Amino acid sequence: MVLHLDVGREKSVQALEEAMMENSEILLTSQMDLSIDEPDEDDLYQIGTIAEIKQMLKLPNGTIRVLVEGLKRAKITRFYDRDDFFQVEAKPIEEVEDKTDTKVIALMRSLLEQFEQYVHISKKVSKETLQSVQDIQEPSRLADVIASHLPLKVAEKQALLETFSVNDRLMQLIEILNNEKEVLGLEQKIGQRVKQSMEQTQKEYYLREQLKAIQKELGEKEGKLEETEELRERIKEAKMPKQVEEKALKELTRYEKIPQASAESSVIRNYIEWLVTIPWHEETTDRLDINHAEEILDEDHYGLEKVKERVLEYLAVQELTKSLKGPILCLAGPPGVGKTSLARSIARALERKFVRISLGGVRDEAEIRGHRRTYVGAMPGRIIQGMKKAGSINPVFLLDEIDKMASDFRGDPASAMLEVLDPEQNDSFSDHFIEEPYDLSKVMFITTANNVQTIPAPLLDRMEIISIAGYTEVEKEEIAKRYLLPKQMKEHGLTKGRLQVKDEAILKLIRYYTREAGVRNLEREIATVCRKAAKKIVSGERKRVIVTENTIEEMLGKPRFRYGLAEEEDQVGAATGLAYTTSGGDTLSIEVSLAKGKGELILTGKLGDVMKESAQAAFSYIRSRADELNIDPNFHENVDIHIHVPEGATPKDGPSAGITMATALVSALTGRKVKKEVGMTGEITLRGRVLPIGGLKEKAMSAHRAGLETIIIPKENEKDLEEIPESVRKGLTFISVSHLDEVLQHALGEEHEKE
Repeated sequence: MVLHLDVGREKSVQALEEAMMENSEILLTSQMDLSIDEPDEDDLYQIGTIAEIKQMLKLPNGTIRVLVEGLKRAKITRFYDRDDFFQVEAKPIEEVEDKTDTKVIALMRSLLEQFEQYVHISKKVSKETLQSVQDIQEPSRLADVIASHLPLKVAEKQALLETFSVNDRLMQLIEILNNEKEVLGLEQKIGQRVKQSMEQTQKEYYLREQLKAIQKELGEKEGKLEETEELRERIKEAKMPKQVEEKALKELTRYEKIPQASAESSVIRNYIEWLVTIPWHEETTDRLDINHAEEILDEDHYGLEKVKERVLEYLAVQELTKSLKGPILCLAGPPGVGKTSLARSIARALERKFVRISLGGVRDEAEIRGHRRTYVGAMPGRIIQGMKKAGSINPVFLLDEIDKMASDFRGDPASAMLEVLDPEQNDSFSDHFIEEPYDLSKVMFITTANNVQTIPAPLLDRMEIISIAGYTEVEKEEIAKRYLLPKQMKEHGLTKGRLQVKDEAILKLIRYYTREAGVRNLEREIATVCRKAAKKIVSGERKRVIVTENTIEEMLGKPRFRYGLAEEEDQVGAATGLAYTTSGGDTLSIEVSLAKGKGELILTGKLGDVMKESAQAAFSYIRSRADELNIDPNFHENVDIHIHVPEGATPKDGPSAGITMATALVSALTGRKVKKEVGMTGEITLRGRVLPIGGLKEKAMSAHRAGLETIIIPKENEKDLEEIPESVRKGLTFISVSHLDEVLQHALGEEHEKE
């Protein structure tokens, strides 16, 4: 073979120069281990090739490029010890070949056929080379030329060089070519598979890119990648606290790695969505204009002076300090007095967002604090949901019916509310779903309750109670004229030209068709009047309806209530007490009946333990003062006493019926009549002292509604008279007492005292 070699070793260069000086012949042999830089005799193969140096060229880098032509095989017989280059004695190996031997011819043909197939598969050998190989007639040369075109390792080439028998060499090459063809076949299969896979990947990529382009044109999302980028932008825009933002980004990284079909993927997605939609810094600007706020409150509500005063105080302090923690107001009062609508008006006056959640019947603590994310369908509590709905960190947040929360095996939501309503700790409110602290300190919380007594004491301690007792008759009339009637006329499609309701008709409606602290039933009755009028107008019966005191009975039927519950005449053994209920104040008639017997005390009317004890205390006091009261000292031995409070289906309890029971008992035992215009409230002790009670405002309003003229109250309750509306105070005479003797003096008729 003729080939180029690059020679760089000093010994090899010296050997080349020595050869050029002699006959230009040189022996070429290979190293057994190519990694050895300075080989010696034992590192070289013993069989090599005698070659003739045709050309020698020195390159700029110091190496020599030499063109050599291989002549014949040779075996090294002896090494000479020379330091500058290797010198050996070599014996040429003469090859004997018989071109006419049929076996050799068959082997040559087979080898050429195999080589042709190899060239066709590999495509690394040119057709010209194949043509030149096919023209070779010598078997030995054919074998050597074909071997030179095969990708063989040095050891394999050396093995062919050392195979002197031409037949054996041809056989070896046929085997090598067979193996190479198999390897090439496998390579082709692998290549095709890779190509198909690449084509499929490219096809999918191309289709995805097309789909993205289509979605972009349609304005749709571009899969999970774009979704995560959008979420990342929203997290940055949300301006969360640093630790919350870090948590959100960490969860987003998890979301990117989790497959879309995974159940956890939707949980993380939902969590991140909540974090970015809750307001963290968005804040509305308060309108701290007291005059404007007063106008709004007066426009929406008539009366309720104390509540309005408290809101205006809050605004004044806010304007001076600019940094007041949101107060927690509790609007307590019977249904229908406008607690919820008042909270809405406060939000309008402040120009804050308004959120309302109802706590009535809430038993699960998770309703307030949220569920942990490990649960299926977990979501934040109502507080965080309300903040999301508000969209700002300083809304007016109404917690409706806070007195109606309950507790069971699912936790105590009232205890969870402590953190929400405590100004000292609600700046880091913890929701189980969100897991990160949330600032509620700028929220103005307003709660409503019908009955303050049912609110747990720790929760009640965190709230400022503003009592809304109810409306007087005069206030109800104004509310009906200013708000309720115009609202219902608008809802029923009526104008002032079609319906006119006279003032005396409204007053009759209030007195004889409703009995309540609020105005909800009053609004229903007005709606009924509007419906009746609408029917008459539509049917053509009337073009215009005027409702007067006389015509209202035609529209609403017979009066449902008797105006004034005061007795029509003075009675023996019947006294009028005043009660405080969740629906406001009410009057309570207590009756006493005597019959011959063994001195048994019978109590009926579904009384609670406190009222029963009040009756026992009154009974014992009268026994101890029988002589002074002109009562037979032995009355308890031969008379059965029956105390009854009417409306037995309604449970009654409380301490304020003590003096009423005592008065009714004394009246029955002495025969002295109780004045019909007198109502009373107060607790009694065994020594006859009168103790203070609660709910005086509500009780006074119910007495005024019932047509009573005089109210006997405990002396210690005189301070509460300021809370009673002036119109009620003017219509009533208040007598403060500290002992039962004073009660009897004012409650029992004078003519009977003289007797």
